[in-house]
Amino acid sequence: MKAVAGNFTNVHFRIFLLLLWYPLVAQAGDVDFSNYDVPLYTQIVDRIEAKTAPRLGDSPLTRERYFIIPFAYQDRGNHPEFSHSFIAVIRVFAGNNKQRKLTSGLPTRKYKNWEFEAFNISWLPRDFLTNPHLCVFDGPGSRLFPKNNECPISPGRNFTLAETIKLAVDAKNAVAMWGPYEIRKEGFDLGVARKRLLDKGKIKYRADDRLYRKDKVAISCFHAMAGLDELYPNGGLFGTGFMMWGFNGTARVLIEYSEKASNKGLLLDPVDVKKDRFVFVYAPTAGGPVPYNPAKSAAAYHR
Repeated sequence: MKAVAGNFTNVHFRIFLLLLWYPLVAQAGDVDFSNYDVPLYTQIVDRIEAKTAPRLGDSPLTRERYFIIPFAYQDRGNHPEFSHSFIAVIRVFAGNNKQRKLTSGLPTRKYKNWEFEAFNISWLPRDFLTNPHLCVFDGPGSRLFPKNNECPISPGRNFTLAETIKLAVDAKNAVAMWGPYEIRKEGFDLGVARKRLLDKGKIKYRADDRLYRKDKVAISCFHAMAGLDELYPNGGLFGTGFMMWGFNGTARVLIEYSEKASNKGLLLDPVDVKKDRFVFVYAPTAGGPVPYNPAKSAAAYHR
């Protein structure tokens, strides 16, 4: 009887582990097909403009305004090799400041009556556009034990928003965006400093950066958005960083932005990582079934 009871307990323990580790697939919600034929990148830019413009008002700005738009994409099951976290940063110029100091390397753009600068932090292997095969965990027990991970360190590159969205479209992934959230100038300056640091090429890319980010040898997309000087918690199961990629990864960064003592005051808007999220999903045909929809409501795209 003890053997039977032991086997019974062991079976239930295995089932428990299976349920714990197996990625949960959200039930499909409502999908809006009204912009189905509009390219995803254009849908995203239109949404950023529609959400930002009312906050700027109709009168010329008397001071500069700064915003961040965090993003993520992932596939069904949120496999780390098909997931990514990235962020767009925007500076809107004051209308009466003719002596403004432009950010070197950033083009000045215009939307309606506003001039602005914008850049993206999207850290990936340098050749990812032509070789989108990401090594995340390779080796027995590498998810729990970083020394067992045999994935190589790769030269990295900071991708533009258009390039990053193309990667998501090519993979037919679900794409999420949060915000725009207003930030202080100091937050914008930190973003510029991060971009400059990545663009120097000294820091490389590795999806599992547990052994490398402390010495700034290599970092993941997650930590390219978060802190380098301060070690942010890995989060996830047992503090290993497990499942801290895709939507979960960006949500974690937002929590750090809003709760970390050193960041308080930089983010001016309240953050609700669930309610603030807007999702785009791939649909093969207009009005047809959606292969993967992790949201209660989403907008459809096909290109």
